[in-house]
Amino acid sequence: MAQYLFHVSGMHCKACPMLIEGELEDMAEVSKAKVSLKHQHVEIEGDFGQRSNNEIIALLTLALHKHGYGFLIEKPLHRIAWSEFGWAIPLALLFLGGFVALQKLGIVNLLTVNEVSYPAAFLIGLVASVSSCMAVVGGLTLSVSANFAKEGDRFRPQALFHIGRLVAFFLLGGLVGLIGGSFQISPSVTMWLSMAVGIIMLVLGLNLLDLFPWVKRLQPTLPGFISRHLLLAEKLNHTLTPALLGAVTFFLPCGFTQSMQLYALSSGSFITGSLTMLVFALGTLPVLALLSFASLSLHSRKASGIFFKTAGLVVIAFALFNLMNGLVVAGIIQPIVRL
Repeated sequence: MAQYLFHVSGMHCKACPMLIEGELEDMAEVSKAKVSLKHQHVEIEGDFGQRSNNEIIALLTLALHKHGYGFLIEKPLHRIAWSEFGWAIPLALLFLGGFVALQKLGIVNLLTVNEVSYPAAFLIGLVASVSSCMAVVGGLTLSVSANFAKEGDRFRPQALFHIGRLVAFFLLGGLVGLIGGSFQISPSVTMWLSMAVGIIMLVLGLNLLDLFPWVKRLQPTLPGFISRHLLLAEKLNHTLTPALLGAVTFFLPCGFTQSMQLYALSSGSFITGSLTMLVFALGTLPVLALLSFASLSLHSRKASGIFFKTAGLVVIAFALFNLMNGLVVAGIIQPIVRL
């Protein structure tokens, strides 16, 4: 056994190290892998024979490129693609302008002072499905697709995965709503929960912009040991395993999911909580379905940087709306914009 240290590119949040460690430790040559999000590197213990470092990097990249990660000998410099903002800012302004226009016309009401509507939950799910914080869910989706395809079953496992995910989000979202109702959440607690949703989304939006590498470490997640035990379900081999994996994604670290769970908690209602989480999961369905049935990866597209920055600006705008609304409810500030 020998020890190696390589730098990793493509990591965006605390879910990434768990996904990378799991994939690497599945390789025959690797006995142990430890990934550091802070330092953007991986420490590997294993037996690669007489392969050179460049050959080892090529082997590791082959196993992880489907998730958008790469391995390097030298630490890469963080470069900000300012040119992408030339497209992202107009696109985000166009989207937000359309959003305001639709609200003025009364056609759709995505955000109000007291609630996140179902269209907003669907939109947040759509953004979450292509953001880096869904790395683990996307990894599980690809894993289900690849592992069961080897056995000649290409449709049923993927369908069970998505059905299990939708059912779990509906039932568990309702349970979270019931828990919130049993505590009789006061208006002040509701305000603080709304502020928490806004802060989480602000962190997620800044992360999507890729301006400040340290923002990655601010994203809230479940404790690592819990998430790793949840991911062990991937190792099971049973007819209903895909459905179980889909249900497990409710608990996996994703800031967007957690912000919706906080809202479901503040609703104090089984119906509101269940429908909010179900609609959010439906928003993630198109991209995750493409991942499972067509092995689609947005990371490989040239326009992904522009897309992420556009989504980041939109998410930040929604976060600021949410934070201002919370302050308005608390009576701290007067409404700045009346929609």
